[in-house]
Amino acid sequence: MSAVVHYRVQGAVARLTLDSPHNRNALSTALVEQLHQGLTDAADEPGVRVVVLGHTGGTFCAGADLSEAAGQDPGEIAVDRAREMTRTLRAILELPVPVIGAIDGHVRAGGMGLIGACDLVVAGPQSTFALTEARIGVAPSIISLTLLPKMSPRAAGRYFVTGEKFGAAEAAEIGLITQAADDVESAVAALTAEIAKGSPQGLATSKALTTASILRRFDEDAEALTRQSAQLFVSDEAREGMMAFLQKRPPNWVTG
Repeated sequence: MSAVVHYRVQGAVARLTLDSPHNRNALSTALVEQLHQGLTDAADEPGVRVVVLGHTGGTFCAGADLSEAAGQDPGEIAVDRAREMTRTLRAILELPVPVIGAIDGHVRAGGMGLIGACDLVVAGPQSTFALTEARIGVAPSIISLTLLPKMSPRAAGRYFVTGEKFGAAEAAEIGLITQAADDVESAVAALTAEIAKGSPQGLATSKALTTASILRRFDEDAEALTRQSAQLFVSDEAREGMMAFLQKRPPNWVTG
């Protein structure tokens, strides 16, 4: 299996880099498995105090890799992908060291969930964000678990339904990211230097305080949201929305 997530340690920093630009760093089985392994390796590395999650190419992550779905039952695919997404988001939240998202590219679908799970996110000038699920007949069901606790209620009420694209400055304003920066690497280096001063126990316990309420909602709502996601995915509206997207035409519910 070729590497689509690269792992390296520099002092107190473990770097995980999504490197599958041919499919916009989609959440393929290989990428998800390697991301989980990288998170496990970082947690087991005694000197690591912080993880930086970055990417190659112009897209941080475009969401699920639907190309792997050929020939499979759509309902089963939807459930499997939703559960895989839940597991991935939870792995970031439960990691005993802080995770910084280092973004300078497009973020969509499951990629939005990933940055919601990160403890801090720095985004550069090439970054764009959007929640376009409603435009194809589905909803950001699973990723709402990490997005709603981070985004302001007014912003969530807007961007969950409009599908508008927005940049790093707006993302920082609404709480989706920590910081908009012209130089992502310099901003991330400054944050990692501060975090590296913390003790393993201090960092793990402090992070756990910030993620406890999010994880409680996982326990309460993840299964229901998984079922919701599956039902939406196999609906007539979703089939029409996805076909319209592939055919580059408006779906049948758009008039005028």
